[in-house]
Amino acid sequence: MQAFRLHEERCVANEIPSGRNSFAFHIWMEKTMRNLRPEESMVPQGWDNSENRHHESPYDMGQNRVNHPVLLRVGKRSVDIAAALFFFIAFGWVFVLIGLCVAVSSGAPVFYSQPRYGKDGRVFRFWKFRSMTANSAQVLEEHLKNNPEARRQWDEYQKLENDPRITPFGKFIRKTSLDELPQFWNVLIGEMSLIGPRPCMLEQKSLYGHDWSHYCAVRPGITGLWQVSGRNQLTYNARVALDVRYVETLSVVKDVDIFIKTIWVVALGHGSR
Repeated sequence: MQAFRLHEERCVANEIPSGRNSFAFHIWMEKTMRNLRPEESMVPQGWDNSENRHHESPYDMGQNRVNHPVLLRVGKRSVDIAAALFFFIAFGWVFVLIGLCVAVSSGAPVFYSQPRYGKDGRVFRFWKFRSMTANSAQVLEEHLKNNPEARRQWDEYQKLENDPRITPFGKFIRKTSLDELPQFWNVLIGEMSLIGPRPCMLEQKSLYGHDWSHYCAVRPGITGLWQVSGRNQLTYNARVALDVRYVETLSVVKDVDIFIKTIWVVALGHGSR
């Protein structure tokens, strides 16, 4: 067994791609760290709580056993309502301006909606400013069919490094995260929160495995631990591990920490595609 491990390490060392900032390097890092638990290897410093975590998930896929104090839940919801109202009152003009730019640059519809999973596994209508072509599903299917490298990226990251569906103005609002502003409406009506896991697509539920109950324990967020930890540069498995860690260590202090880091990440455009 020891000889096999030494041989494996030599093989991995020979596969290290050049250019640590390259997309290939991120892929290599994920593959070489599969023997580590992803929540231990990918979670930012200060979020580690591994001494209290079991090797096997104690949660069933269909049952939510993650309970947070009532005061914490009420306080978090109160902040969400106040923040959403403040946004629409103070920055409603920005909302209207971006909508007009989308309409002028790529026509109607201005908004894009999609069913996503929310708290307790309920499905809700998720809103964004449209940043892709109107026939984005057809474009994606054709692109993945004719591009094996794109297919591999999509299977591992659920994102593409060069996405042919994105419009020119769409690249700008995605880079600056302005396409997410309509989600303040989702926050106001109680479907989302300011901070939480990113809303899960219906076809991505199976990727959570036995950690699905963690996702269902809180409202999904406009921003969260995933956004400030590498965002689209991480695999979906790493995203799930970060969601689990967020739910297990939920607190007001850490929500404030994520919010502050989000401002910095958005300003730099770090990890966006």
